[in-house]
Amino acid sequence: MYHSVSDCSDDPYRITVSPDRLRQQLGWLRRQGLRGVSVTDLLAARARGEGRNLVGLTFDDGYADFIHGALPLLRAHECGATLFVLLGKLGGENDWDPVGPRKRLMAEADILRAAATEGIEIGSHGLTHLDLTRVDDETLHAETAGSRALLSELTGAPVRGFCYPYGAIDQRVVDAVRSAGYAYACAIDPSPLNGPHALPRVHVGEQDTGARLFLKYRLHRIRRRPVEGA
Repeated sequence: MYHSVSDCSDDPYRITVSPDRLRQQLGWLRRQGLRGVSVTDLLAARARGEGRNLVGLTFDDGYADFIHGALPLLRAHECGATLFVLLGKLGGENDWDPVGPRKRLMAEADILRAAATEGIEIGSHGLTHLDLTRVDDETLHAETAGSRALLSELTGAPVRGFCYPYGAIDQRVVDAVRSAGYAYACAIDPSPLNGPHALPRVHVGEQDTGARLFLKYRLHRIRRRPVEGA
């Protein structure tokens, strides 16, 4: 689970990885015989009984720095990824963060450029980065089904993946995402709701060297619950 790829000098929420660190992390993956792919590609491989050498890479929030900070490095290391974008904040900023630097979010042209890159999947992060466990049913529908329809219209492709803002989930929210037609959804922490529509992930930050990534990888295999159907 990545977010922004840019300067880390002011990063109170630890959501930023520098391009140099991302280069080191992707290089470490490749040296271990692993390759980063989109979540859809990972789940498809697992369904075929394959994918032991694949790692799902995700980038949340749709920061514009993905285009120049992450995309060239992913291509150089022959990796794919899933990029989760916010359709209600195209070209805007991360105004949901009360402190810290303002970071520009992708505009339509940025999303289309990423979508045109081999191995890059575009998924929905909702419309406006709300805690979906705290919204009414109408807003929940707009943030899930509504964002999927808008993103599909923009990219001209089906949208298979959703990512819960803040990783906040409950049964009502998971049911709404499933009903909206998503094939999978990404959460953060393991929970009783784990499954294809609540996939736990590992946070990756600027301090994660190869040794730390190895420990996170091994611990994640212990802390996550098996995902049926994956």
